[in-house]
Amino acid sequence: MTVNFIVFKVIKLILLTVKINLHKLMSDSDKIKIISSNRKANFEYEILSRLEAGVVLTGTEVKALREGKVNLQDSYGRIKNNEVWMINSHISEYRFGNINNHEPLRSRKLLLNKREIRKVKQQLQEKGLTLVPLKMYFKGSLVKVEIGMAKGKKLFDKRESVKKREVERNLRRL
Repeated sequence: MTVNFIVFKVIKLILLTVKINLHKLMSDSDKIKIISSNRKANFEYEILSRLEAGVVLTGTEVKALREGKVNLQDSYGRIKNNEVWMINSHISEYRFGNINNHEPLRSRKLLLNKREIRKVKQQLQEKGLTLVPLKMYFKGSLVKVEIGMAKGKKLFDKRESVKKREVERNLRRL
């Protein structure tokens, strides 16, 4: 009976250490650090669906992103030649970069599956929606962008959302 108890304890200890090590491995690759969020998009658009996409970047762009030098305010997404591009996103030049520094306003390719690109293309054509970048963040060591399929709000919708926000703020104060 004592041998079974000891074997049980040893197995339990081994499983615990393996579980802890797996947890450490998973948490390193799944850590999310938000670089920038497009708050203006939530005000000007009604977000219908969201997608996560990778971004093709150069070395100095990644270094500038680590410093948080990005602006997504006026950026949008387009589909050209069955590829999704993020246009008008501003990543400032890296201050320690040399002559090989990047252009701040260049178009950047977004990495999606063909199936996702087809779905996005279909929704853009049928429903008259817009592709808007909502967030840019590091997921592990990779840069990801959360893009949203958005429908533009009318002026009265914007006023309504401002009123709703003020009411919620007043309720929190009480």
